[in-house]
Amino acid sequence: MKKAILSLVLIVATFTLQAQETVKDTTKFWTTKGNTSLLLNQSAYNKQWLGGGISNVAGNFGLNYDFNYKKGDVVWDNKFILAYGLSKIKGNESTAKTDDRLELNSLWGKKSKAKNWYYSTYFNFKSQMDIGLDMNGVKISHFFSPAYFQFGPGFLWKKDDNASINIAPAAGKLIMVHKHFTELGPSFGVLQGDNTRFEFGASVTAYYKFVALTNVSIENRLNLYSNYLEDPQNVDIDYQMNVVMKINKYLSANIALQTIYDDNAIKGVQVREVFGLGINYGF
Repeated sequence: MKKAILSLVLIVATFTLQAQETVKDTTKFWTTKGNTSLLLNQSAYNKQWLGGGISNVAGNFGLNYDFNYKKGDVVWDNKFILAYGLSKIKGNESTAKTDDRLELNSLWGKKSKAKNWYYSTYFNFKSQMDIGLDMNGVKISHFFSPAYFQFGPGFLWKKDDNASINIAPAAGKLIMVHKHFTELGPSFGVLQGDNTRFEFGASVTAYYKFVALTNVSIENRLNLYSNYLEDPQNVDIDYQMNVVMKINKYLSANIALQTIYDDNAIKGVQVREVFGLGINYGF
């Protein structure tokens, strides 16, 4: 399964590069840009190392690709995110997953009479590619399980490609999970015995990217969702930050941070952080 996932990652990266070139050649209304990164971490200790430690190696691949359309008073912004990482500890036959994300964001807007404001419709999809295990080695997730969808009409404020806020007061949210994960109890907010959960509420999505220092860019994404149908005061939060510190054209240090709060899935804050030095290529 791990080899199949790695093959899929390479295929998607290759296809994206080819598609980017095709779009540029065939239409002037599309603009595309992307970034791929390969972060490698390695630690080695010999038997005499008194401080202790276990030799290990880890790698993380990331793809962040934007393909946006603008013609007249219509804008259509799309972002595709793929991330996958594995670690291998010496003496352990199996590998552990360190990162696994599939995400697509699509936002369509038509200019209104107010400055920087658009009538909008948005769509968001999130899932993963590989099997997920808990601390005891029990399978709790796999490809397309869970899968999250958000969609709905709203209003978009967009200053430029680096700053925008979308407000959707009537947004739907669908969570899908395979039934074998809900046989004994709820999973990812889906009730026992079910494989879907539908919510209806309000969504706010904000995006802000800026250059903090020379060769240091910080990208921020925030999604807030309140379910009108159940406990609307408990707002779901998904915040992502990606920091790229360029050393030269191909080398960089990357920090990826994600914080999630969803009381239907778990009574607590989930935090994911990945840091590494590796190959970084923008296109």
